[in-house]
Amino acid sequence: MVRVKICGVTNGADLRAVADAGADAAGVISEVSVDTPREVDLAQAAELTSTAPPFLTTVLVTMPETPEDAVDAVRTVTPDVVQLHGEFSPDEIGYIRAETETKVVTVVDYDEPERARELDEAADALLVDSTGDDGGGGTGETGDWKAAAELRRDLVSPVVLAGGLTPENVAEAAATVEPFAVDVASGVERSPGAKDHAAVSRFVRNAGRALGEAEEVYE
Repeated sequence: MVRVKICGVTNGADLRAVADAGADAAGVISEVSVDTPREVDLAQAAELTSTAPPFLTTVLVTMPETPEDAVDAVRTVTPDVVQLHGEFSPDEIGYIRAETETKVVTVVDYDEPERARELDEAADALLVDSTGDDGGGGTGETGDWKAAAELRRDLVSPVVLAGGLTPENVAEAAATVEPFAVDVASGVERSPGAKDHAAVSRFVRNAGRALGEAEEVYE
């Protein structure tokens, strides 16, 4: 089973649509150093996570300058998971996990397999994304799925696949990589920062086809 995270949720209506579509997790972006229409302030992030229905995992996506900033943000928002963008060491990730008692997902670029191996087991999962020069995700650029599949086989930690995913390509991507989860932001939007609810539903539904696609690929 491939799990699904819909990232960049900015309002209650979109959060409900994510839950109604059957997604496993909703990502809320706050305290990032990049310019994105998907960012909300910490107070809004806390409100969104607090109103999420049962069994929908809430994820704070953030780019803190220091581990202490990450801890402060998590304590304010109280998500189920924190997704960290930035050059944090395994020890710093361990500090954030210990201080917040919250699961940590760290982000690495498709072009950083050695960093992924360095952080393997330091975090609770690794998210492989097509990041920009500023380190932010949501670029809409598709990564090298075959390279990601090779990396996934090398790692102990669960791998979350991101980068340029859409309702049209998610089944093929998941079948190729066989990740723990897939993650989408811009690929299910009707305008920057606003989700297309029909596209969200199609993405979740098509991600569920990944097992069938994998059987076709490997037959």
